[in-house]
Amino acid sequence: MPHQYFIYILASATRRLYVGVTNDLFRRVFEHKCGTGSRFTRRYGITRLVCIESTSSIRDAIAREKQIKGWLRCKKIQLIETQNPGWTDLSDHWLLARDSADPSLRSG
Repeated sequence: MPHQYFIYILASATRRLYVGVTNDLFRRVFEHKCGTGSRFTRRYGITRLVCIESTSSIRDAIAREKQIKGWLRCKKIQLIETQNPGWTDLSDHWLLARDSADPSLRSG
């Protein structure tokens, strides 16, 4: 089975952006939401997943991450709004879906 790699953009409530790459999107977004993903995202409250791309090549994923990081802010915003015009958190439903799928993850 081929691997899958994700290039993702997170945003804060004030739309400060963070671009990253991972092979486990669920885990990585969860780390950012818990404040253990990076100092930058923790410092600025960057927790909303607003854009996702995927590829089967780690080289392509890293190259794409670097490309996006090199863009001006307006171009990053254009990419986000093409995929997610409302800037909604694409990961909002993940914890609820995982909780209902695995009873051991429920609190209380």
